[in-house]
Amino acid sequence: MRRPRGWLFLLACAGCAHLPPPAAPLEPPPPAVAPAPALAPPPVAQSGYATWYGRRFAGRRTANGERFDPTRMTAAHLTLPFGTWVEVTRVDTGQRVRVRITDRGPYGSAPRIIDLSEAAARELDMLRSGVAEVELRIVEGP
Repeated sequence: MRRPRGWLFLLACAGCAHLPPPAAPLEPPPPAVAPAPALAPPPVAQSGYATWYGRRFAGRRTANGERFDPTRMTAAHLTLPFGTWVEVTRVDTGQRVRVRITDRGPYGSAPRIIDLSEAAARELDMLRSGVAEVELRIVEGP
C-alpha cells in the first residue's frame, strides 16, 4: 500500500515543534573606528621664494652629513631642524610637495627661504624659472 504524500511532510515537520524560534536578524556591527574629522592644514610657517640646486652638488655631503641626492625630496633651510618635513606650496599654482630638511641655506638674497632638490623643484614645475614664490608649512618635526 502506498503512503499518502502528506505523511512525509508531517514527518518532516514533527521535529520542528521542539526547535527554538528563529533568531531576530542581526544588526550590522558599529564601525570599529569613527571616521576622523577633516583637519585644517597646518599654519603657514614662512612665506618667500624657493630656489633649487641639483646635479652639480650630487654626492657632496649636506650639513647633516648625508650625501646629497638630487632625485630625493630634500631641501635646505637656514633655521629648521634637520629631519623636519615641510610642505612647500607654490603660491601661483597651488602645487605642493613635501620635503625633508637635510642642509642649510639658501645664502644670499633675503626673500629666498628654501633651496629645493631638483626632484622637488620638478614637482613644483619651477626648473626653468629657477625661482618661485612659496609658502612653507611644517608637517612633522624631527
